[in-house]
Amino acid sequence: MARTKALSLLQAAATKADLAEIYGIVIDNVQKDTLSAGLKSQAYTGNPAAGSVEFKRFVNSSAKTYGTARIAAKGDAVTAPPTTVNLDQHKEIVEEVAKFDLDTFGVGNIMARRAANHIDTMVSDLDVAFFDTAGTAATAITPTATTEAEQLEEAVVTLETVKNDYVRGIPRNMIVAVVSPAFYSKIRTQLDSLPQANVDTAAEEFAMYHGFKVYNSINLPTGVDALVMATGAVAQPVVTYQYSEPEKIPLSNDFAVAMFYDYGVKALTPDLIFKIASGD
Repeated sequence: MARTKALSLLQAAATKADLAEIYGIVIDNVQKDTLSAGLKSQAYTGNPAAGSVEFKRFVNSSAKTYGTARIAAKGDAVTAPPTTVNLDQHKEIVEEVAKFDLDTFGVGNIMARRAANHIDTMVSDLDVAFFDTAGTAATAITPTATTEAEQLEEAVVTLETVKNDYVRGIPRNMIVAVVSPAFYSKIRTQLDSLPQANVDTAAEEFAMYHGFKVYNSINLPTGVDALVMATGAVAQPVVTYQYSEPEKIPLSNDFAVAMFYDYGVKALTPDLIFKIASGD
């Protein structure tokens, strides 16, 4: 079925915009550009559009002496306490566009231009909320090493060796480190001084370092140099709403373009999140 076209605000039919396509651009870019989208947990049940989703974390099994289940006439129950994440953050981006601008750029162009900016705003908002939540839930560690690269390695080892009812250590390919630009720069400088580094120091990102992924972000909470976490430690379900036709603002010759989205964010496994505080 052909997608519904927006009504043109100009007399020329060629300026009509396919708003569904504009919406698709927003969704695709949010998934691609948001760092938190690749780190958050996707293992939920329920429909985010309903207002909440549920995550479950399974307790490890335990080995017992042969015959224990026969004597008890039952095995151990599978324990998976649920965590509900409510989409309780309701955001909007509403802008007024002058009729003159619409006449100059055309509906398609003005929508595409604003959609691109809305993407940037939404991505930043989601990342800030994600890392604020992770930073609040994280356990602070005080590394003993003097260099940033060694400090980061200490934090990773701390996470790698966690043992409790839910985990028996974390493999490095499931560990992600997100560091501030200043901390990142110091690590890269230290790597540049090595005769043979295991990463391409000429590239902007070094992606994998000692078996774990490293990212540089400007959206870490104030006072945090590095967050080290297991992938999926934080949940952030998001629902975005389709762009509608630009609406005429009453008693004016201006129109409104708007984007709305809802999200919730919660640390599912705070025991698997550690942080290095800023030394400033």
